[in-house]
Amino acid sequence: MKAKELRAMSVADLEAKAADLKKDLFFLRMQHATNQLDNPVKIAAVKKDIARIKTIIREKETAI
Repeated sequence: MKAKELRAMSVADLEAKAADLKKDLFFLRMQHATNQLDNPVKIAAVKKDIARIKTIIREKETAI
């Protein structure tokens, strides 16, 4: 996801999106452990998306 799209979302939406991505990350790690994951780079991409969301949530909290 792009940071511009994420900044347009509310904090509640961002937290819900982060929870969904954490769930996806769990399943990706399980697939990787059982050698069923086709693209291991996707794990890094999901981690970066989670970090991006957390950063934007923190920016919104400090702006208030």
